[in-house]
Amino acid sequence: MADNIRWGLDNPHPFSQMKTELIWEGKYDEYGKRRAVDIAGCAMPLQKIETVDEPASRAYVQDKLFDPVKAHQDDFRNLLIWGDNKLVMASLLKEFKGKIDLIYIDPPYDVGSDFTCDVIIGDRDEKLHKDQSVLEQVAYQDTWGKGVDSYLQMMYERFILIRDLLSEEGSLFVHCDWHVGQYIRALLDDVFGKKNFLNEIIWYYYNKLHDSRKHILPRAHDVIFRYAKTQGRQIHHPLKEKREKPVTKLKYKKVNGQIQNIIGLDGKVVTYTSEHRTIDDIWRLRCLQPANKSEYTRFRTQKPIDLLQRIIDLASNEDSIVMDVFCGTGTTLLAAESRGRKWIGCDLGRFPVHLSRKRLIELQRTLYKEGKQYRSFDVYNLGRYERQWWQKERLEGADEEHRRVVMDFYRAEHLPNAAGLLHGRKGRAFVHVDGIDSIFTRDELRSVVKAAKEAGAREVHCLAWEFEMDLRLICHELEAAHSIKIKLIPIPREIMEKNRTSPPPFLEMAVLEAEPVYRSKGGKRKVDIKLTKFLPSLAEVPSKELDVLKDRAMKSGFDFIDFWAVDFDWHKGKPFEHNWQDFRTRKNRSLKTVSDFGYDKYSKKGKHTACIKVIDVFGCDTSITVEVKI
Repeated sequence: MADNIRWGLDNPHPFSQMKTELIWEGKYDEYGKRRAVDIAGCAMPLQKIETVDEPASRAYVQDKLFDPVKAHQDDFRNLLIWGDNKLVMASLLKEFKGKIDLIYIDPPYDVGSDFTCDVIIGDRDEKLHKDQSVLEQVAYQDTWGKGVDSYLQMMYERFILIRDLLSEEGSLFVHCDWHVGQYIRALLDDVFGKKNFLNEIIWYYYNKLHDSRKHILPRAHDVIFRYAKTQGRQIHHPLKEKREKPVTKLKYKKVNGQIQNIIGLDGKVVTYTSEHRTIDDIWRLRCLQPANKSEYTRFRTQKPIDLLQRIIDLASNEDSIVMDVFCGTGTTLLAAESRGRKWIGCDLGRFPVHLSRKRLIELQRTLYKEGKQYRSFDVYNLGRYERQWWQKERLEGADEEHRRVVMDFYRAEHLPNAAGLLHGRKGRAFVHVDGIDSIFTRDELRSVVKAAKEAGAREVHCLAWEFEMDLRLICHELEAAHSIKIKLIPIPREIMEKNRTSPPPFLEMAVLEAEPVYRSKGGKRKVDIKLTKFLPSLAEVPSKELDVLKDRAMKSGFDFIDFWAVDFDWHKGKPFEHNWQDFRTRKNRSLKTVSDFGYDKYSKKGKHTACIKVIDVFGCDTSITVEVKI
C-alpha cells in the first residue's frame, strides 16, 4: 500500500520533515513520547551524619581565641554527600534550583574503566590493590550494560537535573576524552541547545608519559565542553597567564576606524614587551604524576587542582556556589575552597567521599594556620529514605517481601510461617532480618538471642541495614551468658539495584574497641580516647589476597586504619561532630592510637558518651560509643 502513496508538496514524505537528532534506546517510550526524568519520585530528605570544623573545635577546647566571623567566610556550610547523584540532585532541587553558578563534572567515559586503585597499609609504603565495591560494580554495569545507549540515558537524566540547578548566569563544564566526547557534545546540544554552547577547551597535558603503541600518535589531551544556562548572561572573567618567554609586539592605534602602527618621531615602529597572554581555549597544564606525593591520591582519573582553579576563576564569582556531582577525590571542592567559593559535592563511592573528607580537613587546617578564611562542611547521605524509595518502587511497600529478597540474596532457607524474630536458617544458624527502615538495637539483639536460644540454636545471624553503635560489645556479653555465637552482618546496599540476580558478599561488621583515658590538669579532668582493638571488614579485598590479609588483619589490625575521629560529647540522634582526628597521608604514614586532645568542656558532672569513628584503608567506616565519667 505504501508504494501507491503519492508523496509531494501537498503530501510530504515523513523523512523530509525530520530533523537531525541523537537517538538512543530509552530516549522515547513505547508510544513515541520523550521519557521524562522522574524528579519528584527521586527527591528525598538528605540526612546529616557529620559536621566538620576542625580548627574551630580544636581552638575551643584548647582555650585559644577563635573568632568565627574572622575565621569563617560566612554561615554557609558546604555539603559533601554520599549517594547516587541522580537522587542527590533531585533532592537538592527544592533548596538550590536555579542557584548554582558553576557545575563541573568529570563523569566516567571509558568503557573499560573501573573504580579500582591502590591503597597503602600501615606505616610503610606497602601497596594493596583495592577492588571496586559491589555498588560501584553495579553502577558500572548500569552505565555500560547496553553500551553507549545506557551511558547516554544515564548522562541525559543527569544533564536535565544539572540544567535545573544552574542559575541563569551559570555554566556547565563537562570533562571528556576521545572515548565518548562526540556523543556527549551531541547530547549537550540536545539538552542545553546549540545556542548555549560556549567553548570546546583542549587541555594539553604536556608532561604525560607517551603511549608506547607505535600505530597511533601519542594521546596528550582531554576535551572540556562549556555550556551556558543562558548564553550572554553567563559569568565570565577573562584570564591571563604568564608567557614562558616575553615577546616583543607592535603598538597599535585606530585612525578613522582603521588599525595602524604607531610611528615614532624617529620614523621607527614603536614596540612593547608582553609578559602575559590572554588564556584561550588551549590550556597547557600539567597532569598529575605518582611522584607528586602532596597531591596525588593514586586515583587514575584524578585531575590537578590548578586545572579546576582556572575553571573556577573563569566562570564563578566570590559568592558563587560550585558543584561537582562526580566529585571523586574532591579536587573540585578543594579548588573551590581555596578560591573562597561555596561548594556542594557528591559521589557514589564511600572511598572517594572519605578521601574528599580527609583532603578537605587538611585544607581547613592549612587555611587556618595561614590566617585565611574557610567554610565548615557537613557530610550527608540519603540513608533509610533511599531504602524506602527502593521498597516503594520495587516491592510495593511490603516489608515481608523485603525480608524474602534479603534472605534469597543471603542464600538462607525461609522458615515457614515466620512471624516472629527468626525468619530463616543458614546451615545450623538461625537468621533474623531487620526491617528496611530500622536500626538494629541492643534490645532487639537481646530479644533475637533469647528467641534463638529457646529454639535450640547455637548460632544466630542478625542482618540489618544499620546497627546501633557499640553493639559488638553487647554481643560479647550475650555470647558469654548464653553460649551462642552471634554474627552481625550489614545488608549490602547493592541488593537495591534494579534487575540484580547475583548475591553480593555479606560480610561481618568490623570490630572496633576503645576506652577513655583520663588526665588531670588544673583541677579539671581531661579526657582522651585510646583505640584498643580493630579488625577491618575485608569486603573490597581481591579474593586471591583475602586469606593472607585475614591473617595480617588479625595480627596488626591498626595497620588498616586510615583515619579516625572522636566526638567527645556525642548525643544520640545528633550528627557526629569532629572534635579531633588523626589520619595517614602519603608523606606521613604514622598514626596515633591515643588522642592528644584533652577534652574538658563537658557541661556537667556525671556520665557522658564519646563516639569514635574509624575509617579503614578501603573507605569503610565503623563507629562505637564509649562511656565517659566526669
